[in-house]
Amino acid sequence: MSCLLRDRPASTLEMLTAFGDEALLRAALSFEAMLARAQAEAGLISRVAAETITAACAELPDVDGLAEAASHAGTLAIPLVALIRERIPDPDVAKLVHKGATSQDLADTALMLQAKVGAALVVRDARRLADALAVLAERHAATPMLGRTLLQAAQPITFGLKVAGWLQGLAGALARFERETAAIQLQLGGATGSLAGLDGRAQDVTERLAALLGLPAAETPWHARREGLAGLASSLAILTGAVGKIAGDITLLAQTEVSEAFEPKVAGRGGSSAMAHKRNPTGCQVALSAAIRAPHLAATIVAALPQQHERGLGGWQAEGPVLAELFELTHGAVAAMAVVVEGLDIDTGRMVANLTAARIGADTGESVALVSRALTAYRKDR
Repeated sequence: MSCLLRDRPASTLEMLTAFGDEALLRAALSFEAMLARAQAEAGLISRVAAETITAACAELPDVDGLAEAASHAGTLAIPLVALIRERIPDPDVAKLVHKGATSQDLADTALMLQAKVGAALVVRDARRLADALAVLAERHAATPMLGRTLLQAAQPITFGLKVAGWLQGLAGALARFERETAAIQLQLGGATGSLAGLDGRAQDVTERLAALLGLPAAETPWHARREGLAGLASSLAILTGAVGKIAGDITLLAQTEVSEAFEPKVAGRGGSSAMAHKRNPTGCQVALSAAIRAPHLAATIVAALPQQHERGLGGWQAEGPVLAELFELTHGAVAAMAVVVEGLDIDTGRMVANLTAARIGADTGESVALVSRALTAYRKDR
């Protein structure tokens, strides 16, 4: 069973809901209902049969019981399709449920429907974070501070230049993620990816089903071609890493010995159960924890690429929970850091004091011009 006490601190309720049990079941039932409607529109089954199947897919089944049945059967599709058929009194109509489809079609398409919702949440809040960074970079384009290399005092820069670097890293990672969302497609291939069982009308059914579900139709079934999911997973990990870079820098700036920037003060957040004076960077903690976990999750999906024959064993079955966790972690990191950056508490006096103490002069080079260039590029692409 899901554990909110463990999962909620690392993610958002929106994303946990998007990949929760109810969302998965609604997506799976939607696949079966819209498959019947698409087949009726293509003249493959009657409209009355499609309406009957759609009605049988309307009510969510008991999650606990279905989970046990899926565990026993080895796939969600087997007990779910059986349940839908049991709800249909006419045996001739009941046998039309899941016509021409296979278990992986249901699993992959349901996952893609969830990923579509998840991707929209990630993009929304990543853009929110990027916009906050752009405002911060412009505001502090000329604010001098100590630049640090190898964690030591180096040469002067401006805080705006540092933030512009954060913005460019995030914007680049977000653009990559948006490109990789092209992998979020309908999957319909049948038992071996040959589209058998659809009476020669597979292309028509596929296009109609894609339109009904709001998913792009793939050129051909992708049962055993998983490079798109590997790219999507990798882009989530890269985006999380870009957010982790911001969190890491802010954490270092917030150290007592530095004290140049802090997370916003929020009642009840960032304290310590043992030390009342602490002001812990809790939002940064969420992002940094996600950045530690995400690469290994993406590696799992990349490792699953060599799937056997027309439908593999163990590989695609590993992808669903891993991709869900990646979406949850990425959104948790992005959402947490959007709040941090929007309310970042900056001590410009301390920045000047630390720079003066380093005795390296005050020449910030082309920092202001570089900030301007970065912001111009961001706004052009935005």
